Amino acid sequence: MAETSPIDREARLRRLRFRAWHRGIKEMDLILGHFADEALETLSEAEVDQFESLIEVEDTTLYNWVTGRENVPSQHDTALLARIRTFQHMKGPLWQR
Repeated sequence: MAETSPIDREARLRRLRFRAWHRGIKEMDLILGHFADEALETLSEAEVDQFESLIEVEDTTLYNWVTGRENVPSQHDTALLARIRTFQHMKGPLWQR
């Protein structure tokens, strides 16, 4: 994607954050939504492109990739997906131990 203005980037990130929290299955809302809240602002443009590409993947398939139930196709097997897979998605007393 070409260089974007700060306003365009902000709008894009807001749209992606909304889409991350409004998937089809709650598990993916929690996984992608928490990740978007914590990391989206710090991603490079290339990583934002990768995140946007992952958002387009069907929920069950993406969930299976994240949980390791299915192999990830090479086009989606990125460092960003690895970060999502290892990200502590839930906050609260159990995760703070």
